[in-house]
Amino acid sequence: MNDKKALYGNLKQLGHYVEWPQSPEEAELEKVPNPQPGSPYLVRFTAPEFTSLCPITGQPDFARLMIDYVPQNWLVESKSLKLYLGSFRNHGAFHEDCTIRIGRKLVEVLEPHWLRIGGYWFPRGGIPIDVFWQTGEPPQSMWIPPQDVPPYQGR
Repeated sequence: MNDKKALYGNLKQLGHYVEWPQSPEEAELEKVPNPQPGSPYLVRFTAPEFTSLCPITGQPDFARLMIDYVPQNWLVESKSLKLYLGSFRNHGAFHEDCTIRIGRKLVEVLEPHWLRIGGYWFPRGGIPIDVFWQTGEPPQSMWIPPQDVPPYQGR
């Protein structure tokens, strides 16, 4: 038990009631030690119901975010990631800014070997906007599955 407390005792959100942060600036991404730091592997998070606000009209925008990263020493604690992504619900920013900001924040906190984020946004003004960002070339030895999110098609 003492080992767990030493490793995870600094977590403020996991296992605790936490109010939803009202902005990305208020949200806190937490990290935990990577239990397999010597084994390169890929972690994928998919947020199929991401929302933010148009900074001009205040109308809601919807996206499917897909985040892939190859951890080094740290993993993102998933509850803190959920709360961080949810903090964009009241945040006004363009699709490009939201997507890249999330990717950069994860890189700042985790210092991964590699990270990419795909923001697959539903149409605004009749035009879907997809945004992609990554830190560089993926590690040579890694199998990186495609994100395979089909382009938006109206019904």
